[in-house]
Amino acid sequence: MKLILTQEVTGLGAPGDVVEVKDGYGRNYLVPRGEAIRWTRGGEKTIESIKAARASRSVRDHAHAVEVKGKLEGQPVPLKVRAGEGGRLFGAVTAADIAGALATASGETVDKRTLVLGNPIKSLGTHEVSVKLHDDVSAKVTLNVIPA
Repeated sequence: MKLILTQEVTGLGAPGDVVEVKDGYGRNYLVPRGEAIRWTRGGEKTIESIKAARASRSVRDHAHAVEVKGKLEGQPVPLKVRAGEGGRLFGAVTAADIAGALATASGETVDKRTLVLGNPIKSLGTHEVSVKLHDDVSAKVTLNVIPA
């Protein structure tokens, strides 16, 4: 199945790319989530508009991404969560929780989909989280998980 990507898909491509995927993956996952649209012959205009919008955003946002990286890496970010007596959390820290903590600490909105978590955070203490701000700019954030 041929698709045109409308969003960044890890391991597959960038917005505006035409990719060939298995029918089930495209029909059941990519298209319903809005990450891709079906390829048609008239889709070249769509591809050009997606690539032009992406290029204009990347040129404009690179300097801003470097500025946000400086804000995020400057200090550890506190995150209050519910925890038991032994320091174990009630559940895990979600990407939305981390994005909210980063927004309050730095004043910049961070999309939860740009966070790269290795393993789920299920304990108190300091943890490293990577944030992909731009194609070639990523920040390593120190997250300090404390009990609420």
